[in-house]
Amino acid sequence: MGCCSWFDLLFSQDSKRKPSRPATSSYSHGSSQEHLLADDTSKQLALDSSQECAPSSVQADYASPSGEEYDSPPSTPRVNGDVSSIISKAVQNHPLRRRALDPSLRNVSYDNLGLAASNSNHVWRPRHIKFSRCAIRGEDYSGKKMINNYVREGVIGIGSYSKVVLCRNVADEELYAMKIVQKSRLRKIKVAPSETALTDVYKEVSIMKELDHPNVVKLIEVIDDPQCDRLYMILEYIEGRCMFEGPGPAGGISEATARKYFKDIVAGIVYLHSCRIIHGDIKPENLLVSGSGQVKLCDFSVSQRFQGNNDELRRSPGTPVYTAPECITGATYHGRAADVWALGVTLYCMLFGRYPFIGETLQGTYDEIVHGTLKLPERLDNQLSDLLKGLLCKDPLKRMTLDQVIQHQYYIGC
Repeated sequence: MGCCSWFDLLFSQDSKRKPSRPATSSYSHGSSQEHLLADDTSKQLALDSSQECAPSSVQADYASPSGEEYDSPPSTPRVNGDVSSIISKAVQNHPLRRRALDPSLRNVSYDNLGLAASNSNHVWRPRHIKFSRCAIRGEDYSGKKMINNYVREGVIGIGSYSKVVLCRNVADEELYAMKIVQKSRLRKIKVAPSETALTDVYKEVSIMKELDHPNVVKLIEVIDDPQCDRLYMILEYIEGRCMFEGPGPAGGISEATARKYFKDIVAGIVYLHSCRIIHGDIKPENLLVSGSGQVKLCDFSVSQRFQGNNDELRRSPGTPVYTAPECITGATYHGRAADVWALGVTLYCMLFGRYPFIGETLQGTYDEIVHGTLKLPERLDNQLSDLLKGLLCKDPLKRMTLDQVIQHQYYIGC
């Protein structure tokens, strides 16, 4: 295309003096076609609709039940002369932009709405999950890579199946976390007879789009182009990092901090279970701590739903040292009780900086989880000792429930 990117016009002080940098595509099929940014704002300027791409069958797994549609590629706006003022006005008047800047929304809290929250300072905003099926790669003027209207600022972390980068939305100048997965690679990884690792990603999207709680990381947008080999999940950015990696610092963290974190974690898990969702991988690495010290649960890649009050599950894909004994010995287990066990292991690590059950090998670790004895310091506070014994009870039928945790004196004192 001969047209310059509307980003070049929008964010240049003098678009006529600076040459535009074309946004080049990087589709998996090797297309060399150039595209202008596909965004809702562009739709306001477009007069003709381009042909929509048919969504893939796997995309239907997380299509909105209320009839939400993906954002389709808009037609190419004609850029004759300097139209940066027109585009700037369109961005400022966009409903999502107004919602982000509306001061009245920033003063609305969960308490004002009568909704439960562990942090009364949390600001409530209307949930809007955007689904885009057009992924356009390009660069800004400084040479930073862009995906649609998100500028990549740096890498946050790299996992086994995904990479998470820090990005900035040029529409509202807010920072977000972008989780990137390679679809072709995940399709080859079997996690069950009829499921692949990519299936887990779409399950994660389907679950996260329903969640809205101050102790759970929010999903903002999904970019899944059928012609692109990468899927992008735009997530709420937490300025802090994970609680800690491994068993934590030697000797653990302070008990006062552990109490505060514990209360946030419990609030998040209680919310998930009320939504009939089992997290499946509660551990410090999946607990993000914000700059204000608030804990948020993240990574729902192995989470599962249950129906009614029947939380009996078969697949237990969590981290071995946080796995409940019944997940090791039985064909089925109850998801809520397994999450409570992982909560107990997490609290133990926070307090003591070591795992409650660990062996020299994976099988040795499983043997310790099933048959090992829970070791607690002799001078440990009685309330804390009672709580840990209840959370790490090997019999799931006798294990403490979340309702009992909330009524426990240790929790009440948090």
